[in-house]
Amino acid sequence: MIEFGHSSHVGLRREHNEDTYYADADMGVWLVADGMGGHEHGEVASAIARDTLIAEIDKGTPLVRAVQLADEEIIRHSNRRSEALPMGTTIAAMRLVGANEFEIAWVGDSRIYLWNGALKQISQDHSYVQELIDQGAITSEQARHHPHRNVVTQALGVTDPQSLRVELVRGEFGAGMQILLCSDGLTEEVSDAEIAALLARPELSAQECVDQLILAALDGGGSDNVTVILVRNR
Repeated sequence: MIEFGHSSHVGLRREHNEDTYYADADMGVWLVADGMGGHEHGEVASAIARDTLIAEIDKGTPLVRAVQLADEEIIRHSNRRSEALPMGTTIAAMRLVGANEFEIAWVGDSRIYLWNGALKQISQDHSYVQELIDQGAITSEQARHHPHRNVVTQALGVTDPQSLRVELVRGEFGAGMQILLCSDGLTEEVSDAEIAALLARPELSAQECVDQLILAALDGGGSDNVTVILVRNR
């Protein structure tokens, strides 16, 4: 039995929410998209990504290909606009395959975590600071406070389609497991340890857990839009 919670908040320092999300247990698809570009371009890009991916999945398109088609649609839309400002979005998407398996795909630094008694990040950020971590130049803790921590190296709509890396991971989604999808507005303000502590509380429903995570991000400063989805296999 699938239980899920979801919420999005503009944060405390932004006027517009450029995040969007989708949550549908019947379709077995959940996604978070964090738009970028300002002047409402970000929210347009994230909405196009959401709508295109859902339409393609509904037609039976494989998840990675659906993300690639979302990228192409954002670029087409951007090219039709008179303004030269680029528009882009991250995406982190989960799809159930059968009763007890999942697949996830992502581009950018919106994250996907798996809880199975402990918290594990199963996506890997497409970001400048992640490249520094991979090189051993900084630690994960240093990355949380790095001045360029918000610089993404891959995003739909702005990365050359020939260079776009849509990552895919498949795994078991057994009873008691939880999958968390979030924009960086959560991870910017809330540590993995704090996230794990909330997911470990069995008395909280999935929606209550999401609400607590949003509040934790706001208490931490609320510097960005924050979007959270939690999917549980009961």
